[in-house]
Amino acid sequence: MSGTAVVIGASGGIGAALEEALRDEGTFDRVYGFARSRAGDQHLDLEDEASIAAAAAVVAKGPAPTLILVATGLLHADGHGPEKAMREFDPAWLARGFAVNTIGPALVAKHFLPLMTKGQRGVFAALSARVGSIADNKLGGWYGYRASKAALNMMLRTLAIEERRRNERSIVVGLHPGTVDTALSKPFQGNVQPGHLFDAGRAAVQLLDVIDGLKVPDSGKVFAWDGAELPF
Repeated sequence: MSGTAVVIGASGGIGAALEEALRDEGTFDRVYGFARSRAGDQHLDLEDEASIAAAAAVVAKGPAPTLILVATGLLHADGHGPEKAMREFDPAWLARGFAVNTIGPALVAKHFLPLMTKGQRGVFAALSARVGSIADNKLGGWYGYRASKAALNMMLRTLAIEERRRNERSIVVGLHPGTVDTALSKPFQGNVQPGHLFDAGRAAVQLLDVIDGLKVPDSGKVFAWDGAELPF
């Protein structure tokens, strides 16, 4: 792919690895990395739409983006984590999860998708999760995270439909990276099967391989790190 690649959440474990892998591959004219913890032109806070618009304005000054990756997610923070039972349900924590996991990526799409050139292959991908699949939910629990990722999947499906009307070659997908050795998964790695905990560098390469293989009919779907389509 040529043009510009954009990584949102480039200070996180997977996001940083994606940014590094894209720069190392050298197939893009320019690679932008944005994150809440970065300053100046590289700052982007998913909970602040003005910062998202400002970041999009920075990208708009250069070659049109052909790859936009939203590599963010909120599972635990500030003493909060995934609920094991309904008695732990906290509406404020649920709202925070939706703000980061669902609304934030949708706002990125709102400001960044129009930058993609009509008639040219462009990929917009956001990190989803297998636990966001309603059909795959066999264990229960994790109410807020499951719900926010399921809502993200619906956002992506709906975005794909609208974006295809604007650009018939666009691809909008969700990506499940598997369990990656990052701060997000650290408290939950004890139950991971041997060989299924990926370092961030490997996860990034696997996701980029999936992206490279995407076709227009794949738009609106969710894919795992190995290319398998996940059910909604």
